Amino acid sequence: MSTSRNIKLLFFGDVIGRPGRQVIKTFLTLNPEIADLIVANVENAAHGFGTSEANLEELRSVGVTVFTGGNHTFDRKEIFEFIDKENNVVRPANYPEGTPGKGYCLVSIADGIKVAVVNIMGRVYMEPLRSPFLVADEIIEQVKKETNVIFVDFHAEATAEKVAMGWYLDGRVSAVVGTHTHVQTGDERILPGGTAYLTDAGCCGPRDGVIGMDKESVFRRMVKQLPARLDVAAGPAIMCGVLYNIDRVTGKALSVQRLQFIEGLDDTPDSQRFAFAVVNN
Repeated sequence: MSTSRNIKLLFFGDVIGRPGRQVIKTFLTLNPEIADLIVANVENAAHGFGTSEANLEELRSVGVTVFTGGNHTFDRKEIFEFIDKENNVVRPANYPEGTPGKGYCLVSIADGIKVAVVNIMGRVYMEPLRSPFLVADEIIEQVKKETNVIFVDFHAEATAEKVAMGWYLDGRVSAVVGTHTHVQTGDERILPGGTAYLTDAGCCGPRDGVIGMDKESVFRRMVKQLPARLDVAAGPAIMCGVLYNIDRVTGKALSVQRLQFIEGLDDTPDSQRFAFAVVNN
C-alpha cells in the first residue's frame, strides 16, 4: 500500500447504526488494500446515538484503526467504561479539562511512520466548548514534535466555521475534514499550504432517510411539532468517505478523492460504486 513517499489515509463519515457499519464492512471486504490507515467517525454507530465496544470491534475486524466522535460521543453511558482504556478512540479535544477520553492520538503505521488523528468540535449552533481554533493550536504544537502527518476531524454544524478552520490550519496539518451534517459536500480541494479540505464527508448509513433517520418520525417532529423517537431508517445504505494521499515526510496532501458506495441499490445485483475525480496538488 505505502510507497517510500506516500501514505494513503481513508476516512469514513459519520457511521449511522447497523446499516452504516454493514456498508463499511462490505466496502472494505471488496477493497482490502485501499489504505494504510483507516479512520471512522463513530458517534452515531450504535443505532444512531453513541457507540459501543461491540461496534468498535466490528469495524476493527475489517481494518478500521482509529475512531473519532462528536456531540453524541457520550450518549451511551457504557462509553465511560472503556473510553479511557482505548488508545485509538478520540472525542472532541475542546471538551472541558477532566472529561473522559482524549482529543487526539498518534498511530504508528508501516515503517514506523506516525500519524496524528485530532478530533475537535465547532461552537456555532453547538455546545459552548473551548475555542476549537485555540485548542487545535495547542495540539498541533504538541504533535509536531513527533510527526508532520496530522489529520483533523472537525465536527461542526456551520459551514463558515468549517471553512474558517480549513484556512486557519492550512499548511500546518495534512487534512481538515468536516463531519456532523451527514451530507457530503463537493468542495474538496488542496489549499495553497498543502492541506486537503472538505466541508463535510457525509455519512455511512441509510441513503433514503433524513440524514440517516426514519422519515416519519422526523415529519412528526418537523411538521406537527410533536415528540418522536428517532430511529435509523430502512433501505439501501450509502458509504461516504474520503481518500487522501499524503507525503509522509512533509505531511502535505498530494491528492484528495471523495468516495461513495451504495450497497444493494435498486436492481443492481451486488452494489453500485462511485469514485469522484481526484484533486491533486
